[in-house]
Amino acid sequence: MSGLLVSVAVPVPLYTAFDYRVPDGLVLHPGMRVRLPFGRRELTGVVLRSGVEPDPAAPDGHYRELLQALDPAPLLTDDALALAQWIADYYRHPIGEVVAAMLPVALRSDEPARIRHEPAYALTDAGRAALATLPARSLRLRVLLQQLADQGALLRAAIAAPAAVLRRALDAHWVVETVAAVAAPVPVPATQPALTADQAAAVAALQAAPGFGVHLLHGVTGSGKTEVYLRAIAEALAAGRQVLVLVPEIGLTPQLLQRVRERFGPVAVAGSHSGLSDAERAQVWLRAATGELAIVVGTRSAVLLPLPRLGLVIVDEEHDVSFKQQDGLRYSARDVAVLRAQRAGAPVLLGSATPSLETLQHAVNGRYQWLRLPRRVRQVPPPQLQLLDVRGLHLQDGLSAPLSAAIGRHLADGGQVLLFVNRRGYAPTLLCHDCGWSAQCRHCDSRMTWHRGRGRLICHHCGARQAAPRACPQCQSRQLLALGQGTERVEEALRERFPGARVERFDSDRLRSLRQLDALLRDTRDGLVNILVGTQMLAKGHDFAGLTLVGIVDADQALYSVDFRALERMGQLLTQVAGRAGRADRPGEVLVQTHQPEHPALRRLVTQGYDGLAELLLTERQIAGLPPYAYLAMLRAEARVEADAIGFLQAALAQLPAVDGVQALGPVPAPMERRAGRYRAQLLLQSPDRSSLHRVLKPWTLELDAIPGARGVRWSLDVDPIDLY
Repeated sequence: MSGLLVSVAVPVPLYTAFDYRVPDGLVLHPGMRVRLPFGRRELTGVVLRSGVEPDPAAPDGHYRELLQALDPAPLLTDDALALAQWIADYYRHPIGEVVAAMLPVALRSDEPARIRHEPAYALTDAGRAALATLPARSLRLRVLLQQLADQGALLRAAIAAPAAVLRRALDAHWVVETVAAVAAPVPVPATQPALTADQAAAVAALQAAPGFGVHLLHGVTGSGKTEVYLRAIAEALAAGRQVLVLVPEIGLTPQLLQRVRERFGPVAVAGSHSGLSDAERAQVWLRAATGELAIVVGTRSAVLLPLPRLGLVIVDEEHDVSFKQQDGLRYSARDVAVLRAQRAGAPVLLGSATPSLETLQHAVNGRYQWLRLPRRVRQVPPPQLQLLDVRGLHLQDGLSAPLSAAIGRHLADGGQVLLFVNRRGYAPTLLCHDCGWSAQCRHCDSRMTWHRGRGRLICHHCGARQAAPRACPQCQSRQLLALGQGTERVEEALRERFPGARVERFDSDRLRSLRQLDALLRDTRDGLVNILVGTQMLAKGHDFAGLTLVGIVDADQALYSVDFRALERMGQLLTQVAGRAGRADRPGEVLVQTHQPEHPALRRLVTQGYDGLAELLLTERQIAGLPPYAYLAMLRAEARVEADAIGFLQAALAQLPAVDGVQALGPVPAPMERRAGRYRAQLLLQSPDRSSLHRVLKPWTLELDAIPGARGVRWSLDVDPIDLY
C-alpha cells in the first residue's frame, strides 16, 4: 500500500476535502469517482488530487481507506475541477457539494458511466453500387443514398427519408447503422437569411474579435438577435468547436432547438433542462463530455456541462433572474458562463432587450463590447407604452372600460390580444365582508391565494394547501369576497365578455409539461388563440406574429416594493411583455393600467423607454452605493424560534473580521419574517470593492458553524444576491 493519499471531494456541507488511503494496486487520477466510508455511511466522492503527503503528526488509523474506484478514467477534467474550485471559493460553498453539482444526478452514486451514442447511418460499398443501378421509380431510395454519399454518416434527424425507406436500405445492406462520431467542423450554411444593416454590423464586430471577449447584444424586441446568435454559432461550428446556449426557462428551449436544427441540419444538438429524466440528462452530459454534441441549449445548470472544445457561449435574456440559483449552491449561471468562456478562450454573447444594470454598466465603461440592434427587422417601430390612469374608474375583474374596449377593437380587426397578470390563481385574498377575517397561511406571514378551479387555498411561498371554506371560519358568514385578481379570474371574465373568442391561460398551473406548452404555443402562432392571459412566462422570447394588443392589468406592484431592484425588474418585465406586440406588419398597442401615472419610474419608462429608465436607476444606485457600484453578500438565518435566528446573526456579526470598506447592515428580520414555519433574519455585507468583501468572507464562513446555538439554525450565504427576501 502506497504511503501517499488522495484528496477527495465528498458531498457533505463542510468547507474541506478529505484525505484517504489508496488500496494496493489501485491507480487513481483527479476527476475519478470513488466509493468511500464517511462516518457510518458509504458515499461517492470525486478525487481532487493524488499523491498527497500524509500529516506526520496524524495518529495511527487517522486516514481511512477507499473502498473502490468507480471509473477507469476521470469523468471530470482538470479544467472542470478548477472551475468547481473557483465556484466554491467565490460563492463560499462546500467543495464537495459543488463537485457533485458538476455531475448529473445519475452519476452522483455508484452507477457506471455508460454512454448511449446516438446512432448514425452511413452508406456501404453495396449502397454505392446500388445508387448507380437503382431504377428511376425508386426515387426516395435514390435520394437517401445520394444524401449519404454526399454528406457522409448522418444522424437520423438529418436524414430526409421516411423511416420505411431507411429500413429498406438497412435490410438491403446498402446502409449501415454506426456510432455518431465526435462533432466535426461544419461548413457555414450556403444559404442564410439576409441581414439588416444593424445585424451585419454586429456579426462583423464579432468576427473581428475572435477569442475571449464579452459582447452585449442589446437589441429591441423583434430586432433579430436570434439570427446574430445563429451566425455566431455557424462560425464556431466551422472551426470545429462546441457551442453552449443558455436560456432562462425550459419553455424557451423547444423553439431555439428547432431554429438550430433548421439551420444546421446534421449537427448533433441536445437540450439540457429539468424536463428530462435523470437518465436522459446523464446521456446529454456524457455526449457533451465526449465531444459528440456540437450544440447544447439548456437552462441554468447547463453552464456546468463538460464541453472540451467550447468555442462559443450565448446567454439569451441575460438579465433574467432565473439565471441565479436561489437555494443550495447560489451561483449565477450568467457570471459562471463568462468565466467558462474566459477559461476556454471563447467569446461570450449576452443578449437582451433590457440588459441588467450590471451588464449595462460594464458596456458603458468599455469592459464589454456593446453591440446594438435599435430597430426591428420588419422596420415596424416597437409599440409605445400608454399609461391608463384607472384612479376613480370602475374595475370589473381588474379590467377598466378603456382596456376592455381596446380588446374588443383588436379582436374585431383580427388581431390577437395578450393580457399580462403576474399572479397565478383566482384571487390573492379571500376576505369575510362581515368580520374582516382573511385566509392567512398558518406557516407564513402571507395570505393564501384562492385557486377557484381547484377549490383550494394555496400559499405561493411554502406550498401549504387547504380546502376553500364555504363560510367564514370565524363568524360563519357566507359573505366571502375575492379581492384582487389572478390569471384564473381574468381568464374567466374574458370568456364571459368575449364568448366568441378562444381564451387561453398561460401559467405554470395550466401548463405542466413541455408538450402542453408546445401545443399552446403552436396554436397561438397558427392564429387559433384569440386572447392569452399569462404571467411572466409569456414575457420571455416568444414570437407571436398576430399579436397586436398587450394589456398590463396592474403595473403598480413593484412601485411599493422594498427591494432596490424592483424598479429595474418592472422596467424589464413591462418592456419585454410590450415587445410581444406588433412584431409582424401590423403596429402594436400596449396599455398599462396604473394608479400611479405620475410615478417618476413609470414616466421615464413611457417617455424614454428602458434605456432612459436604466440611466435614471444607475444614477440612483451610484448615489446610494448599491450594485453595480458596490458588491453585496447576504447571510440569512432561519429558526423555529424567532430569537434564535437574530441571535445567530448577532453572534456572526461579532465574529466578522474588520476590513476597511466592508460595512455590515443588520441583522434585521427578513421582509417576510416567517415562512414555512420558520422565522427568518438577514445580515447584509456591502463594499465598494469586491476583493475586500471576499477577504472578509473566506475566514468568516469557516467560523459560522462553530457559533454556539448554530445547530438549531439553518444559515446560508448568498454572494451577489438578487433577492433580498
